[in-house]
Amino acid sequence: MTSASPPKLGLIAGGGELPVSLAMRCRAEGRPLFVLRLRGFAGPAMDAYEGAECGLGELGRAIKLFKAAGCGAICMAGQVDRPDFAKLKPDLRGVQALPGAIAAALNGDDALLRWLVGEFEKEGFAVEGADTINRTLVLGVGPLGALAPAASHKSDIERAVTVARGIGRYDIGQGVVVVGGAVLAVETQEGTDAMLARCATLNPDWRGTAEARHGVLAKLPKPIQERRVDLPTIGVATVEAAAACGLAGIVGEAGAMLVLDRPAVIAAADRLGLFVHGIPPEG
Repeated sequence: MTSASPPKLGLIAGGGELPVSLAMRCRAEGRPLFVLRLRGFAGPAMDAYEGAECGLGELGRAIKLFKAAGCGAICMAGQVDRPDFAKLKPDLRGVQALPGAIAAALNGDDALLRWLVGEFEKEGFAVEGADTINRTLVLGVGPLGALAPAASHKSDIERAVTVARGIGRYDIGQGVVVVGGAVLAVETQEGTDAMLARCATLNPDWRGTAEARHGVLAKLPKPIQERRVDLPTIGVATVEAAAACGLAGIVGEAGAMLVLDRPAVIAAADRLGLFVHGIPPEG
């Protein structure tokens, strides 16, 4: 007895590598796919797939396109800036939904994403996470490359994880940089890459160097997070930015972090002398 094939996937594509990785996975597995390219965010690589372009406020158009394409499930993936609601150009369905979106946004980005998930579920779509579409992206327990944390890194890892989970409870961000017990940076709306770029400008005496690496970047999902969207994600750029800060490594929660282009991430981490390590889930 064979299991049923997964439904056609409607991929809401923002920027970055994640939507590309998911589209390639669907193509490799023969899964039918329709890509909704978010205007101003989706990269040109997404033009190679069946789909259409859509603005952030065009909720009704998105739903009609997915239904017309025969999609039974959707996935939201990629980088999208928090919208300026005053500048949105919503369609009729978007206008009707706007008060709910604004109310949700007042409680943080994760609340806004949970609201959006609910809107698509009301229309009968199953919402899938990137981690279920491509399981090869998911970080496991232990070191990803050749290097592992040393005993001297334990206290920084524990503090970074504690602080990351703390800010996550308030829907502030996912990433924290800790060096020698001091919190050097906390991720907010700027995103991880911008946070690390800011950290790299700090006094080298406060952080590590390429010759003597110290401290860690921890990226963890928020305790309140809707895990089908916006899971912590790292790629080669994250490793390179952490290396530019003089950090010794990156830690994430096993099963709850996505690693884009895993072979390239491992190669970059090994070349630059950083560990990438998965810690067991809390509890």
